Amino acid sequence: MLSEPIIEIKNCSIFQEDYEVLKDVNLTIGKGEFVYLVGKTGSGKSSFLKTLYGALPFKKGEAKIVGKNLRKLNWQNIAQLRRKLGIVFQDFNLLTDRSVDENLQFVLKATDVSSKSLRQQKIKDVLEAVGLANKAWKSPHQLSGGEQQRIVIARAVLNNPPLILADEPTGNLDPETADDIVRLIWKISKERGITVIFATHNYNILETYPSRVIRCQNGRLLDEQNFLV
Repeated sequence: MLSEPIIEIKNCSIFQEDYEVLKDVNLTIGKGEFVYLVGKTGSGKSSFLKTLYGALPFKKGEAKIVGKNLRKLNWQNIAQLRRKLGIVFQDFNLLTDRSVDENLQFVLKATDVSSKSLRQQKIKDVLEAVGLANKAWKSPHQLSGGEQQRIVIARAVLNNPPLILADEPTGNLDPETADDIVRLIWKISKERGITVIFATHNYNILETYPSRVIRCQNGRLLDEQNFLV
């Protein structure tokens, strides 16, 4: 039995402009679930995630994500939606001209955390959580790929969102570093009760951390429930 739903999607289609990437999507994901999103390149994984965080328009069906109705999104409530999400990108998307601390300060100021002491405490907490407490004043280019992705994860959990969307977060990392990143996201999900959708094409990850699997295949989203090792 599913816990409190974080995502509820009924009879929806996912579009890239006028092209229907996925059709007849029906999906419910509960609070605290860790769900893999798998499929070949071009199968619709990124389009699905982009629709969930409002980067692609929602055109057909019914969908609620963290209490927000995707059919009613506009420029104002897209910002409100994204405040409830943590997004982890494959290519980091850090501000390269600013320190780690300044990257995290930027997010907190943008989400109206006005108290300087509260911002400092939040940054301290998330950097400790990702094992980089001593890297606050480093620039992104001074960090390894794995360290940069840890900072991206820290950024994603700054405001303790109910949902993290991770789009191929290990795609640019070597296997050992990739395993560290999966372990970290898994740990944060379990400790904080955060729902995670983790897009990947690395099936070794699924064997190491088995969980529910959603597959993009032939224009459909197939719920495979649990990956069997």
